[in-house]
Amino acid sequence: MGRRLASRFVAGLTVDEALAACRRVNAEGMSVSLDSLGESVTVEAEARAAAEVYHRLLDAIRAGGLNANVSLKLTQMGIDIAPQLAEQIVSGVTEHAAAAGSFVRIDMEDSHYTDATIALTERLHARFPGAVGTVLQAYLYRTEQDAERLLNQGIRIRLCKGAYKEPPELAFPRKADVDANYGKLMKRLAVSGVCCGIATHDEKIVNAMLRFVREQGIARDSFELQMLYGIRRDLQRRLARDGFRVRVYVPFGTAWYPYFMRRLAERPANALFLARNLLRR
Repeated sequence: MGRRLASRFVAGLTVDEALAACRRVNAEGMSVSLDSLGESVTVEAEARAAAEVYHRLLDAIRAGGLNANVSLKLTQMGIDIAPQLAEQIVSGVTEHAAAAGSFVRIDMEDSHYTDATIALTERLHARFPGAVGTVLQAYLYRTEQDAERLLNQGIRIRLCKGAYKEPPELAFPRKADVDANYGKLMKRLAVSGVCCGIATHDEKIVNAMLRFVREQGIARDSFELQMLYGIRRDLQRRLARDGFRVRVYVPFGTAWYPYFMRRLAERPANALFLARNLLRR
């Protein structure tokens, strides 16, 4: 099972393997966000080493003319060691991305990091407009307010449902309520004028989004449909062929095993989701 997970959902262990996967996805008409797996580092040297991988990626993206950007986590950049350390490190990566004409997505982790992630994204956006954005999770009650806050500043949002285990005091416990909130939020993002990412593998939600943009006359190049590497590849390719902007999140690195085990342990539904996609072409 572990070997199949690694080959299906992770692009490889090295930067070179990730770049090769990026080129394959680009050749199918889709863009990429490269994600060097890792989180919850406890040693400063590990955080700085993780950042160096991103600097290598940004150089390679520019040198190779790849249609790609990067995605990182604050716990990977040392926020649990010292918030100032993470800000220094992520500032360096974002400055590099801005100079290279690229983009950094600061991933959202569990609710303990929501405020810090949003605040850092805002500070970096003020310094490097258009070079940084973040992720909001539809299962949190607070997300509608957070979305308005970020959209008012022109900050790009990746909207996802949420993959962490959260208490009912903070998050919708019922899937139907999460889906309903997701649909409401994606429509708000679609009409905002800020290019945002609609991140879902749920074909019903994708179809609802496409109906909405058609009805509202929203341009196809004003938003992205975002999905994970190896999941619903059929849907990814069909949307790209139909002329929609599709971005594939491509994770790689030696930390793939703890990453997957942590996600599976936190939410049993994640295991069923991955198992279903192992059977898809």
